[in-house]
Amino acid sequence: MTLARLTDLLADARSRDVAVGAFNVISIEHAEALVAGAEQAGTPVVLQISENAVRYHGAVEPITVATLAIARAASVPAVVHLDHITDRGLVDAGLELGVGSIMFDGSVLDFEANVAATAAVVRDAHARGIDIEAELGEVGGKDGVHAPGARTDPAEAAAFVAATGVDALAVAVGSSHAMTERTSKLDLELIAALAAAVPVPLVLHGSSGVPDDEIVRGVRAGMVKINIATHLNKVFTDEVRSRLADPALVDTRKYLGPARDAVAAEVARLLGLLAIPGDPLG
Repeated sequence: MTLARLTDLLADARSRDVAVGAFNVISIEHAEALVAGAEQAGTPVVLQISENAVRYHGAVEPITVATLAIARAASVPAVVHLDHITDRGLVDAGLELGVGSIMFDGSVLDFEANVAATAAVVRDAHARGIDIEAELGEVGGKDGVHAPGARTDPAEAAAFVAATGVDALAVAVGSSHAMTERTSKLDLELIAALAAAVPVPLVLHGSSGVPDDEIVRGVRAGMVKINIATHLNKVFTDEVRSRLADPALVDTRKYLGPARDAVAAEVARLLGLLAIPGDPLG
């Protein structure tokens, strides 16, 4: 299976009133688990490598090249996506490596500066056939743009997309990054208003804190790409903790392998959830 383009996956999902699942890669085990889960579900998947993950590995090449190899071998369409990239040097490195898409995050900038920086990234990426996701919303405290009280204005979002030419837009509608409890409530009316105002697919970041039924409602209201990271990290870590209860265990494969399998199963379940079509706001 060749690597997929993000825009192709999102256009198809949008036409069927479903969503694409996007999950974060920290280690090779994560990338393998995400592809295995997508193959179990029979759906496409987005493998996301964040700027924080790049810093963890010390460079963008090792984890990105490995993830690209795993995605190429997948039996389902897979996109390798750099996520929350603020460093223009990392953008350029991703373009050179041939990732499928990049989420350039200028959300901490004021509107005009965000437009200028994002438009420049879009121009260079599109020249190489690489898609760009961006983010727009009011900064809501230390949690950043996706603090629960932050909201993206539909008119401003439409103007931002028109000025930058981005392929997808992450919006603030009630979710928050790095939540370990799934208690967030989405602003469904705002999602519907954004979907009507913005011509490109909408992206929900911070979905780990959103319960299953609320995610489904968000998709039916207009979200097309659903990003989940912390929830799967919790699944992975819980399984590792369980296996390490055996003090005699020293072979890392004996706990990383089961953790990988647990994440794959949860990815398959989540992708099945996102693939259920329904009436808007149903």
